[in-house]
Amino acid sequence: MLGMILAQATEAVMSLGLDKLGACLGAAIAAIGAGIGIGKIGAAAMEAIARQPESTGDIRSNMIVIAALVEGVALFGVIVCILSLFI
Repeated sequence: MLGMILAQATEAVMSLGLDKLGACLGAAIAAIGAGIGIGKIGAAAMEAIARQPESTGDIRSNMIVIAALVEGVALFGVIVCILSLFI
């Protein structure tokens, strides 16, 4: 029963053309979320370096790894949203 309701809702959304709008909004939210996340990572790393300047190298390398992981997840989200436009 739930499957039928979801199928009807999907058909209604696709008939209005809102599927493309939803994909674009999803990609935008993923990109904005990644920007906010990487900004917070950078701010926290700068604060940590200011408190302990002797561990600059370790903090910087951890910051780069975490930022790359956040960016990878955001890229995955954007690609899924773009693929939903064509499938």
